[in-house]
Amino acid sequence: MNLTDAGTPAGPRRPGPSDPAVLAAVEAAVPGITRARVSDRLGMAHDASHYLLTPQAVVVPESAAQVAALMRAGLPLTFRSGGTSLSGQGVSEHLLVDTRRHFRGVEVLDGGARVRVQPGAVLRQVNARLAAYGRRLGPDPASESACTIGGVVANNSSGMTCGTHANTYRTLESMVVVLPSGTVIDTGAPDADARLRALEPALAKGLERLRDRIRGNPESVRRITAQFAIKNTMGYGLNSFLDHDSPAQILAHLVVGSEGTLGFVAEAVLRTVPAHRLAATGLLVFSSLREAMAATPELVAAGPAAVELLDAESLRVARTDPHADDVLRTLDVQSHAALLVEWQESDPEPLTAREREAGRVFARLNLAAPARLSGDSAGRAALWRIRKNLYASVAGARPSGTTALLEDVAVPVPALADLCDELTELFAKHRYERSVIFGHAKDGNLHFMLNERFGTDLDRYAEFTEEMVDAVLSRAGTLKAEHGTGRVMAPFVRRQYGDELYEVMREVKRLCDPAGTLNPGVLVTDDPEAHLRDLKPVATVEPEVDRCVECGYCEPVCPSRDLTTTPRQRIVLRREIAAARAAGDHALARQLEEEYDYDAVDTCAVDGMCATACPVLINTGDLTKRLRAGRHGRAARAGWKTAAKHWDAVTRAMDLAMDAAAAAPAGLAEKASRAARAVGDPDTVPQWSRDLPRGGKRRRPAPAPGADAVYVPSCLNTMFAPADGGPGVMAALLRLAERAGLRLHVPEGVGSLCCGTPWSSKGFGEGYEVMRRRVRETLLTATDGGRIPVVSDAASCTEGFERLVAAGSEPPTGAASPVVRVLDAVTFVAEHVLPRLPQPQEDRRAASLALHPTCSSVRLGLDAAIAKVAGAVAKEVVVPDGWQCCAFAGDRGLLHPELTASATRAEAASVAEGGFAAHASVNRTCEIGLTRATGKTYHHLLELLDQVTA
Repeated sequence: MNLTDAGTPAGPRRPGPSDPAVLAAVEAAVPGITRARVSDRLGMAHDASHYLLTPQAVVVPESAAQVAALMRAGLPLTFRSGGTSLSGQGVSEHLLVDTRRHFRGVEVLDGGARVRVQPGAVLRQVNARLAAYGRRLGPDPASESACTIGGVVANNSSGMTCGTHANTYRTLESMVVVLPSGTVIDTGAPDADARLRALEPALAKGLERLRDRIRGNPESVRRITAQFAIKNTMGYGLNSFLDHDSPAQILAHLVVGSEGTLGFVAEAVLRTVPAHRLAATGLLVFSSLREAMAATPELVAAGPAAVELLDAESLRVARTDPHADDVLRTLDVQSHAALLVEWQESDPEPLTAREREAGRVFARLNLAAPARLSGDSAGRAALWRIRKNLYASVAGARPSGTTALLEDVAVPVPALADLCDELTELFAKHRYERSVIFGHAKDGNLHFMLNERFGTDLDRYAEFTEEMVDAVLSRAGTLKAEHGTGRVMAPFVRRQYGDELYEVMREVKRLCDPAGTLNPGVLVTDDPEAHLRDLKPVATVEPEVDRCVECGYCEPVCPSRDLTTTPRQRIVLRREIAAARAAGDHALARQLEEEYDYDAVDTCAVDGMCATACPVLINTGDLTKRLRAGRHGRAARAGWKTAAKHWDAVTRAMDLAMDAAAAAPAGLAEKASRAARAVGDPDTVPQWSRDLPRGGKRRRPAPAPGADAVYVPSCLNTMFAPADGGPGVMAALLRLAERAGLRLHVPEGVGSLCCGTPWSSKGFGEGYEVMRRRVRETLLTATDGGRIPVVSDAASCTEGFERLVAAGSEPPTGAASPVVRVLDAVTFVAEHVLPRLPQPQEDRRAASLALHPTCSSVRLGLDAAIAKVAGAVAKEVVVPDGWQCCAFAGDRGLLHPELTASATRAEAASVAEGGFAAHASVNRTCEIGLTRATGKTYHHLLELLDQVTA
């Protein structure tokens, strides 16, 4: 059957205008929270699933009371937080409620034994707060770097190690839930049942009636017990009626896994589990998938925390990961499969015993490669990074223009091998190439991925789905183990549970949400083909970003996420522009492009942090740079090329301008810059403010025969004076080196050198090339052909110099080109200076230090060096909660100060609470940005080291 011909539209509906009546109703209920521009709607329409619906508007409530007011308005609502859900439960054609922006609270309770969390808190960030107590949350999904507590609760998340014993359902203590009527219930309150019976009598009585109905039906009890003995997120959690007696607790546990269809979880209290500090991890390679599955029961009997499956296609992708070890890189993958195994303990002796037992098990297995367990943290982290990023990495390698579909099933472990065989046969039968199977073998939980090009004919996908459903259910399995029912499996809930239990589920929905306003079409549906509607096509747009699977892993690290757009949104809006053009909707395309300029191009910090989180290493900044380059006219390109040729004069002019502005009467410089921005381009004319420093000092050469390193002070030292009370990093580094008996050579022409970032970040390729040639020639000479390193005193400049000297390093002849090594000043001091200095006196060290690593220092891997130097400076070193890139980003903080204000808001609040004795970073513009945000003076870390070792 051709589904499109049958009148069941497969693709997404093109966005129309928002319904004015809906917008008016929202405004009347909660004024000022609606985002209804077409960019807002389409940017949030996309999540990690393969469904696409355009909301009427995005609403951004700030409190549970505002959510309750929205609910009382009776409008259809879908709650959305991290956007990492895979089954279509986070998209809507109605109102999309953004619960990530204002619901990020985390409160650690009882020494870490419990934690109170709001739905917008990212799982990884919650675990970071708990780490100090040796605890973590039970659920550990692969998306932990981006998924939020709202989704963790709504989907009953589990993951790699928690099985069914430590998933969200099992670790939930209580929640504050807002019901569709607007009633707010704290299920942890002593009077929770009384309040529920008083405010929602029909709901309370109905839950008790359903409890008794289930318990009185032996077949229902048997079926529920069997279904929830394995991982299972299909339908509602009917085990709540067996596990709990009181209506408040039944309600709370029904809401877990309900995918936002029963109520809004404003906060939850979760019990935590030990975060074992020791682990032994290994990769077991087998010659076939069946052999790996056959070995699983014996491995599980040895008590590992995790047994993760990777099939042959998964291994082929894993081999290309930059973190892959020698075993993976050298494996000639044929029909191989692998199991990633890990044992965890808190003390060495039990772990050693585990390793011995594991070694005995390994010896009995028919392995295709030598196996060993390692406790090395770097090696373990690499293996887990590969596994956690597997879906997105495999999906990123798909053919351009195809959509990645990730399915998620579970069966009893003894049935796992046969299911793998049948799935492999189905892939071949339906011509799905490069499909992968991976997952949590310990729990009988498989994930498999298909590449589909959604068009007019969905017969293949529909037929495969029907046969896959039969294969899983015939083995007493579940069609959704972890990812939630969503839209993709809603038509099959009745088939999995039978008529009686399905009717119980429908009654649960009617009791909680009688008007059906919460997440319509998700989890329960009367439409047998709901899974085939509103499927998301993927347009080919730009090579920098075509690999994107819209997983959302990039979003928590993006500094503009609370101001304008995230990397995912920048990409999907480019796809929407392309789709509008293809559909002939040129008015929509123009509107999106106009809004895109500020939302996506002007306010992108191009800090590259998205690439550190992206499983397929997309740096959305590369796209931004190219788009910026496309906006430049001939005059701008010529001007920036001229600036590169005369950089010393340009930086000195900036120095004088900063001095003049600081010396001007109060308000004059501010008014002048505002006027200039009003008539000029706000993306090129900076906003001067009184909190900016005066101009700095001109960089001058300082020849040093027999030098240990070449020092290239950043041009930031010329443009900006040191922070109040400090000597500046340029003077501090020279003094530190002198104390250590090391000689630094500052080369001739240093005033004309730059790392190239001002040109590369703005897309001025010609000016960048001028600077690249000058810097490379100067540094090759100064370093004696690369014999000694170059030291840079600003992390962003270190990163820029690394790129710049590497660019074009191969000469036309193909002969070997000298390599110029670039070290950040903090690394140079940590490795070469600090060991030669006397131990700082205790009374000179700061009592506490608020430390702001920079985006560049993170990408350069400077954490260990920064920690070493900071430890010499202060007795207590804290990276404040809420840390992220400050987004000052060279001149972004001058051109768009609202970007830095947004990016630093959370960190500034933590600094205000901390009462730190000192504050430091490793980049002058970051120091300025943090000083502006916190009202505390930030110095370069080396300035503070200079002071305590003087």
